Amino acid sequence: MVDRNYVSDYTKFMEKFLQENPEVAKGQVEGRALLWDKEPIDLDERARNEQSALKK
Repeated sequence: MVDRNYVSDYTKFMEKFLQENPEVAKGQVEGRALLWDKEPIDLDERARNEQSALKK
């Protein structure tokens, strides 16, 4: 039988830490936006850019 009420020490620590330091959570959201949340790629524009690029 699995205890569904169990919360690990690490989870308790992180929940308390994030409550006491809300700027960390804000920084996580900003970092995600910077690295992951991008506009969709226009494949036609990308192909034109690759064709117009100078070859080395």
